[in-house]
Amino acid sequence: MTTIQPNDGDYKNLRSQDRPAEPSADLFVPQPLDATAREELAAPAPTFWKEAMERLFKNKGAVVSLVLLIILGAMALIGPSMNEFTYREQHIPHSNLPPKVAGLEWLGFDGKDVNGVDQYAQRGVETNYWFGTDEFGRDLWTRVWKGTQISLFIALVAAFLDLVIGVIYGGISAYYGGRIDNVMQRIIEILTGIPNLIVIILFILILEPGIRSIILAMIITGWVGMARVVRGQMLQLKGQEFVLASRTLGASDSRLMRKHLLPNVMGPIIVTVMFTIPTAIFFEAFLSFIGLGLQAPLASLGVLIEDGYDAIRSFPYKLLIPAVVISLVMICFNLLADGLRDALDPKMRK
Repeated sequence: MTTIQPNDGDYKNLRSQDRPAEPSADLFVPQPLDATAREELAAPAPTFWKEAMERLFKNKGAVVSLVLLIILGAMALIGPSMNEFTYREQHIPHSNLPPKVAGLEWLGFDGKDVNGVDQYAQRGVETNYWFGTDEFGRDLWTRVWKGTQISLFIALVAAFLDLVIGVIYGGISAYYGGRIDNVMQRIIEILTGIPNLIVIILFILILEPGIRSIILAMIITGWVGMARVVRGQMLQLKGQEFVLASRTLGASDSRLMRKHLLPNVMGPIIVTVMFTIPTAIFFEAFLSFIGLGLQAPLASLGVLIEDGYDAIRSFPYKLLIPAVVISLVMICFNLLADGLRDALDPKMRK
């Protein structure tokens, strides 16, 4: 088959509608020059932590939880000093008074007991106890916020010690590896093979119940989870190119861990710490509730809940108020930890 190629004469004889449209001059309009405009530079790329904070503050649940935790923490510090009572002071004539707050009677803070009797008017008490009193006449407002202060202190100290021990232990195990890693991981397996609650109870039974013994009991096995998180993250990082390049340039082991490895695992570490705090608060409250934690007249949320449980039918406010406080604290810490986990996840980056 022979193909016939059209020549220039044939192309000129084509109909006008078959010819390709020629661009007109009005399609090319030059951009007007603005002499006053200067060269615009692109903004610097946001850092990982800046993007993480932006994602965190877009999470409404995490933001509300953070605000509530700040308020609860402030009340734990200043609440016990907002009136003239101390958390140990007893006033037997004012025992078992229900809560009474001027202006909040419509919320139930009217000083009436379960039978509708105004205990303040009946006893001639002029002082208003905002959260009521216990069976010894101690002000529950002061005891609740003092108990929140003690519970938060125990949880924060235990979480901090878990952080230090877990990061050091897990970092050494992952970085050096080999026989050192095998021995250190066998120790962790032995500790995790024993139920955590049994270890804590046995340790407290050996020591006298108190703040120090509770903190020490919590950190016996509390650091294991942190150590495993740090080890797993460092095992992923220590073979990457930037670590090998730094080692080739002569960086020491301590510098590699401080400058390169630890900063890259800070996200999982922070999230683990945030989940550790409500767990420590729960353990302290549980131990105090079963009588192995703090003892009266010391106040903690667990002690107050245990006291309120014994009088729940006659004086429900004794249990309700500390239960609401500890629930708020634990829920807020968990929601904030969830928000931080999502914010620090590299997969969430745009």
